[in-house]
Amino acid sequence: MKPFTFLYFILSVVLYLVALPLLVYLSFKQKYKESIPSRFFLFKNSRFNAGDGIWFHVCSLGEARALKPILELLKDQDIKITTVTHTGQAEAKKYDAEVRYLPYEMFIPFWAKKQKVLIVLEAEFWFMLFTVMRAKGSRIILLNARISDKSVKKYLQFTWFYKKLLSHVEVIYAQSEVDKNRFIALGARNVEVVGNIKLAAKVVKTKDYEKPQQELIVAGSTHLGEEESVLKSFVEYRKQSDAKLVVVPRHLERFESVYELMQDYANKNDLSLSRFSQDDKFTTDMVLVDKMGELNNIYAISDIAILGGAFNQDVGGHNPLEPAHFGCKIITGKHFFNQKELFKYVYHVQYVEPDEIHKALMTCKDLPPSMVEEKIDLVPVVNKILGN
Repeated sequence: MKPFTFLYFILSVVLYLVALPLLVYLSFKQKYKESIPSRFFLFKNSRFNAGDGIWFHVCSLGEARALKPILELLKDQDIKITTVTHTGQAEAKKYDAEVRYLPYEMFIPFWAKKQKVLIVLEAEFWFMLFTVMRAKGSRIILLNARISDKSVKKYLQFTWFYKKLLSHVEVIYAQSEVDKNRFIALGARNVEVVGNIKLAAKVVKTKDYEKPQQELIVAGSTHLGEEESVLKSFVEYRKQSDAKLVVVPRHLERFESVYELMQDYANKNDLSLSRFSQDDKFTTDMVLVDKMGELNNIYAISDIAILGGAFNQDVGGHNPLEPAHFGCKIITGKHFFNQKELFKYVYHVQYVEPDEIHKALMTCKDLPPSMVEEKIDLVPVVNKILGN
């Protein structure tokens, strides 16, 4: 082990010991009760077998879902997937693959085994993972790689570190020319622009619901604080339109708090409210979707999509391709830095502040549906993965 790698490993051990009480505490939280024991204590997180496997590492739900089109081109291959979050884990388990949580860095030298190739998506830059897998003889590819506007300065401050990390990478497939230039500035070699692989994904619905006669507005993938802005705007909009509102929070642990907020607005404004898990007919003025995996099905019958994750400054937006595919008129916030590349391909989107949502709803009447016009070719990427 090289001196810097050894020091990095020691630092990871020290940080682990310092954080141990917090990790134990968080292990009892619903959101982390599976991921933290697996990642930080290796509970039910056995090693992959060594061999000629193709190992994909993703962070969470969006990246795991983005794997689908490329995995369809890698049929009959030995596919392995690691994730960081429990939502990513659940999505990855839908594939014909071995699925694990990626252990914390100090465990990587003892846990990881040689594979044919390691493919890391987006911005999952783990030094021990890259160093150990390269030392074991695995090829490393970065796919859908990006460096966001928000984080680029921090990366550049540690160029010496990322140059070491990226020296282990065979090729980087970047989302855009901007990302390519940022990786080159960090000392990366062999950087190519292929676009965002999410453009290759097939957007599908899993169930058909009957569309209400009234205009249907869906607030999709919402985060804390965003529902309040949507509800205020909807109440005002109802004065001019007999519309219905469907709210789909991003995280299941927020279902109850969002329902209580909606109940408060319903009581004050004489609106009816229901839970989707109890009534999926959209008969009430407002509906809380308290089930996972239904968003595309609801986009398919919606007229307007208020896309969450971009009204707050810390999330970075969510995938606009899905509502655009179903022809929804899209309203979103201005903080979509993690989805900037995808929004380049979606037309007729309104980007507004939280207090401008009502105005945007009124403007929708004069706008055409949103649409996507771009596709990417994954065949060259697959050939590279297979070593052809």
